[in-house]
Order: sequence, then C-alpha cells, then structure tokens
Amino acid sequence: MSGPRQGSSQPQFMTSVGQNNNLSNGPGTPLIDSIDVDQIVIPEKNSWKNLFSYIGPGFLVSIAYIDPGNFETDLQAGAQYKYELLWIILIASCAALVIQSLAASLGVVTGKHLAEHCRDEYPKVTNFILWILAELAVVACDIPEVIGTAFALNMLFKIPIWCGVLITGLSTLMLLFLQQYGVRKLEFLIAFLVFLIATCFLVELGYSKPNSSEVVRGLFVPEIKGDGATGLAISLLGAMVMPHNLFLHSALVLSRKVPRSVHGIKEACRFYMIESAFALTVAFLINISIISVSGAVCSADNLNPEDRMNCNDLDLNKASFLLKNVLGNWSSKVFAIALLASGQSSTITGTYAGQYVMQGFLDLRMTPWLRNLLTRSLAIVPSLIVSLIGGSSAAGKLIIIASMILSFELPFALVPLLKFTSSKTKMGPHTNSRFISVLTWAIGSFIMVINIYFLITSFVRLLLHRRTGSVPCHCSRVTRSLGTQATPREKVLWVIFRERISPACSFLISALRLIWTSRSSRSEETRYVSDHGDDAVAA
Repeated sequence: MSGPRQGSSQPQFMTSVGQNNNLSNGPGTPLIDSIDVDQIVIPEKNSWKNLFSYIGPGFLVSIAYIDPGNFETDLQAGAQYKYELLWIILIASCAALVIQSLAASLGVVTGKHLAEHCRDEYPKVTNFILWILAELAVVACDIPEVIGTAFALNMLFKIPIWCGVLITGLSTLMLLFLQQYGVRKLEFLIAFLVFLIATCFLVELGYSKPNSSEVVRGLFVPEIKGDGATGLAISLLGAMVMPHNLFLHSALVLSRKVPRSVHGIKEACRFYMIESAFALTVAFLINISIISVSGAVCSADNLNPEDRMNCNDLDLNKASFLLKNVLGNWSSKVFAIALLASGQSSTITGTYAGQYVMQGFLDLRMTPWLRNLLTRSLAIVPSLIVSLIGGSSAAGKLIIIASMILSFELPFALVPLLKFTSSKTKMGPHTNSRFISVLTWAIGSFIMVINIYFLITSFVRLLLHRRTGSVPCHCSRVTRSLGTQATPREKVLWVIFRERISPACSFLISALRLIWTSRSSRSEETRYVSDHGDDAVAA
C-alpha cells in the first residue's frame, strides 16, 4: 500500500492511521502513497449512519458506465432499434454490480488492491505482461474521453475537433489542482458531475416524450429483431464492464479505515455493495434515458431525409445536429454539457486507475502531474492524428477501436479478480460462497465470451472494409475447405478466420490458462500467513 514495503512479513490488513506519518501529503504526493494518512476512519459502532462514510468510490466507478463510448453505443441502439434493447442494459447493470462488488470486497478484506495481488501472485514475466495490458486499457479508456470532450467543445463553442483534443490536455492541470484537497473532495465532485449528466438527460427525456409503455416493455421483454441487433446488443453488454474499473474499485475502498473485526469487514462489504448499487442505478437510469431519447427522436414523424440518414449511422457528433433539428438548439447544448461532464469525469477516474496500476504492478510511484501527462499524451497523440487526417468521422471510429482494445484486455483483469476472491488463502472466512462463486464465474465467463465475440466481429468488419485483394488468399486451401461453390465473401471470411482470428484466439486461451495456473515461488501457507497476519489466521 503506502510507503515502501517492509518485506513479505508486512501484514496485509491496515493497522493504524498514523503508521506512515513520515510521508508528505502535499499537492505533489499521489493519493495512493498517502492513503493511510488520508483515510476516513469508520466508527466501530454498528450503525446505518456509517453508510454515509462509505459513499464515494461507487460514483467514481460508475463514470465508466456513462463515458462517451457508452454514449455512442446507447445512441446507436436507440436510433436503430428504438427501445427493444433496453433489457440488455438492465442485465448488464446487474452483472456489473456483482463484479464491482467483488473488486470492492477484495480491497476491503485483504487491504490490497487487485494490481498488488497480481504482483504478489504471479512471476515477473506474467506480471509484466499483465501490467502492459492494464496500461493499454487505461489509455484505451482515455481515448473516448479525449474525443468526447473535443466533440462537446465543438458543440458548445464551435472549436475544431483537433483543437478540442489539445485543450483536453489542460485537464491535467485541473486534476493536479484537485488532488491537493484529498480523495473525499474528489468524490463529491464526481458525484456532482454524475448528477449533472443525469439532470441533462432527464430534461432531454421530458421534451422528447418517449412512449412509457414501450420503454417498460423494452426493459422487461427480451427480444432481438433485425439485422445487426445481435452485434449491437453484444456491444452494449461488452461496454458495461471495464477492466480498469476492477483495479480502480479495489483500490478506492482503501481510502476508508475499516474496523478489522469480522463484523466490521462484513459491514464494510455490505455498505460498499449498497453504495455501488445506488451509484450504478443512477448510471443505469442515464443509459436508459440516452437510449429512450435517441429512440424517440429517430422515430419522430417530422424527421427530414437527412436526419433519417443520420439515424442509420448515429454517433456523438451527428447526435448534436439531430437533437438540434428535432428538439431545438437548446437540446443540442444540454447534450453537449452532459458529454463534457462525462468526458472530464472520465479523465479523473482514468488517471487514478493508471496510478494504482503502476504502483501495484511495479511498486513504482510517480508524481500525479507526470503520470497524468504521460497517460494523457498517449491518448491525445492518436486522437490528434486521426482528427487532423480524418476529421470528426474518423475520430468517432477511434472510439470503436478503443472499445475493441478494452474488450481484449478484460479477461486479463477479470480472471485474476475471480480467482483471488474465490481463494480462501487470500479471503479467509470472507471468501465467496459456492453459490456466489458459481454465479460470478458464470457471469464472468459470459462477459468474456461476448467481449471476444465483439472483438472478433469488429475485427472482421474492419478487414472486410478493405479490398478483398489485401487479404492473402490461398485459393487451393480455401477450395479444399469450403468446396468449389463457396462465394468470394465466404472465402475471404474463411481466410480471415483461419489465418488471423484462430491464432489470436489460441493465444488468448493460452495466456488465460497461464494466468490461472501461475504461482509465485512462495507456498500457499507462507503466503497466507504473510498476507493476513497471525491474528487473521487465528480468527
């Protein structure tokens, strides 16, 4: 956790608030290093009033469910299928609550976050690979924030997209300014931005007037109709659980000094689940509102031909013009304010996730402004190049590519989380019950399968947009496999699967198997004693 490690004999549970008083806590000190100093002390007394002390981390986590990437997917779902895919959001939100609760429990019970557990559990090579993948996920989640903020600035102030991308770099200074006030003030700011986004879309919802009975039916009656509905439903599911969120949530809960009794830990886990449920419910309502507004606007009778064409391929930029034409200029501004709030809140959570990832995997600490500048630069450079060359359309497609990267990385964060929370060695008496273990592994496996499917189908679509001649086609092998009656498209798909997708899937499966079976050199018994301490073993 904070400060330098004292060796493998250091207890995993936090002991006292003042044990690291030698650490500085100025504006240049990362919160991960001052977490013991800034901890919010939870009273030993059993009371529902303690719930208010736990409120905060869930809102930082909920931002990932309403980031600009989710905005774009929700807009497309509503524009193309009206309210038919709302039930997907309901299922995905319930699954996300279960997964996020596991991440919170891991941090509360063990006193270490997910990245630290990975460093302790896996060999150096495996740990390094997981760190690289986690850093890629942080950058990938930062790209939609950069582009979304640039779109919002363009809608509000007519600033070119490429200039908006550069302006987002100034948020580095804003974040550095906020960090000196501590994590509690930051949680209040994020909560304010979340409710600002909710207010904006509730206003949009009131003016677009979607059919309430159709919305309720879409929420509780599962159906998938029409070409492309399956792929869009999978995109909605895949966008709901972000890999960096698992690292972030398990670390944010360490900002509270939880009573180390069995009852105190159980109460903390329960209150964190309630707090996460409330925050994710707000995010759920926002997603429902976006889809409903998009569905109502694109099904309106007064759409002109250009607006109907925009509804067929709706993105963040087109949505602004669509709302302006149908509901009025003010509607476009309200949408832009919500998008700006989403983008700026995402940058804060993404940067904190990056800090925890670097500290946990490498035990490397970096000053906040340098860490934020590095992460933001890695996101700004590709966004700037794409927006300069391809304009707003190409920048919108970059969000899809970022979603593909996140889909690829998710198993490498989800599998360790499920493994650690199911381990009695790490969780002791707080390990998952058999029912919870079966449920979480089923949810996790389902999420990983749909993300892999989303990744493969998106990759195939990108390749099919290229000319057929760009794909190496060994005609004799294709003919032997598919027969002489195969169409050119079938031949291209077969070559893509055989020569590009199949090896990638084999590599992914092998990598996940390695992560599951890897062990550090310490024995299970030694690790349990060093992680939990003698008191935890006796309990």
